[in-house]
Formats: sequence, C-alpha cells, structure tokens
Amino acid sequence: MITTDDLRFFLSLASTSSLAQAARALDVTPPAVTQRLNALEKRLGVRLVNRSGRGTALTDEGRLLAQRATQISNEINDLADELAGRRGMVAGHLRVVAPLGFGQRHIAGLVAQFRQRSAGITASLTLSDGPPRLSSDDWDVMVHIGELRDSTLVAYPLAPNRRILCASPAYLARHGAPAKPEDLREHDCIALRENDEDVTLWRFKKGGGPAVGVRIAPVLSSNTGAAALQWALDGQGIVARSEWDVADHVRARRLVPLLAGWALPPANVVALVKSRQDLPARTAGFLAYLKEAFAAPPWRDKPARGAASA
Repeated sequence: MITTDDLRFFLSLASTSSLAQAARALDVTPPAVTQRLNALEKRLGVRLVNRSGRGTALTDEGRLLAQRATQISNEINDLADELAGRRGMVAGHLRVVAPLGFGQRHIAGLVAQFRQRSAGITASLTLSDGPPRLSSDDWDVMVHIGELRDSTLVAYPLAPNRRILCASPAYLARHGAPAKPEDLREHDCIALRENDEDVTLWRFKKGGGPAVGVRIAPVLSSNTGAAALQWALDGQGIVARSEWDVADHVRARRLVPLLAGWALPPANVVALVKSRQDLPARTAGFLAYLKEAFAAPPWRDKPARGAASA
C-alpha cells in the first residue's frame, strides 16, 4: 500500500542528491528520512535508492516510482484545479523550488503565508545547495538567482540583487585593500561553486568601459554560500556575494565593500515558470504574491550610508 504522502516524500527525496539534502528540504533529521525510506522500500519489496558516501542515486525501480508519482501528482493537481475552478476557488498542490540560503531566509515564510491566505491549497518547498535534479513536471514555480541558462523557461523579475566584493576589517588590516581588479591575484580569495559557473574568473566593469576579467586562485571554496560568507566574516579572505546575503553585514561594518566604482555582474532574483499559458490559479496567485513581497527588496530596507558597492 502506498499513499499520496509517500509519493510526495519520494519526489522530494528524488529531487536531491543526498539524504542530508532531502532532510533539509523536508525539515526533518537525516535519520528520519532514512527510516521513512527504509519503511517504504520494505512495504514495496524493492530497493528504490542506492546510498553511498558520495550521495544517492535512484535505482530503476526508484526512477519508475518517481516518474509515476509525478504523473499521479499532476493528475491530482489537475483534478483539484478543475473542481476548484467550478467553485471559483484556488486549490491544489503548489510546488516551489528555491536556492537553499535564499529560500530559508526569504521564500519559506512566503510559501507558508500564501497557503494561509489560500485555504484550498497545500504547498511544498524544495531547497537545494546547487541546481536541483528536477524534471519539468516536478515543480510549478522556481525562484532563481543569477544568470538564466534555460531559455525555454519564462522569467518574471522579482528583485534587483547586486553582487558585492567584500572582506572583513580584520582581513584588510592584515593585507590591505585591492586598488584595482588585477590586485586580486595577490589576495586570498574565497570562491562559491554554484550553477556550473566558472568560479575562478571574476568579471568587473567600471561605468561604460570594457569588462575586465581576473582569474583568481581561491584559497577556500565551497558549494554553499553560508560557508563562504562565514569564512569572509572570520577574516579568511575576499568574497563576492549577493547583496541579499551581505547587506546587513555591510551596514554593521562586519564586511567592507571593495573596489568602489567597479561592478560585478548582478544576480537578480526571478521567478521561473514553464509557460505563460494556462497557469493554474494557485501558480498565478503565488507569482503575484511574490511580486508584491519583493516590490521593496527586504535587503534594501535600510540603505547603507557611505558604503561603496562592487
């Protein structure tokens, strides 16, 4: 016997690359995920996920279950939409995907608030350290930051988001501040590995001038923004981070913006959907709710005085 809750659990698990990531997405402990997966496999009599020290991978049976679970989930949502439409209500299951750090700080609360406003819906939020392993049928709205690589998706702008080059006062006291982009080659730099970008090539522009690319040799790198930010706060080096993540630290003088007048490419926040046509009422409603929530970006509520950006 398998339930719709089992299907939703397994779809969340299938969209991540490790049991630890799945636990964070589901807001439970890793042992709880393992226990539930073991119970599901025992009930079905097949192994669904291969576990290793390098992460997880679906078995053939796991891929079949994920495929059929997606189809069943879509059919349930379509039925809920049709029935709700006859009653003039917003209903069904809303599936939202977002980056881990940004999603925890800015999206999780909005998903919960939107569900409270729309009593006819349920919602799930999948958060990921990197690009999620999702098929086009696994989500309704994807919040994305930075360059968009899939041109088939439809993007709705939500908020501006500069990238700021910065370091702690302690680091600058020891090493001084770079005067021009090329000086970064002589500094300790911290790189964030995300979205398959070339993380060792930092590009800058000054006014309308040509772009300047600097190849750095990072002394520290991570796939999570939280680790990169903490290293910078601890005085370990210079980091390029999103404005939404460092604005409070800049205002509090825990981080100092560098290379005044030089700008890194922005990493604006957008909401992605698969098509403009035939959006379910819950999806259209959530898009409108996101636009309203980010009309005044929360990281710009208190503009920094005298702070230069990069």
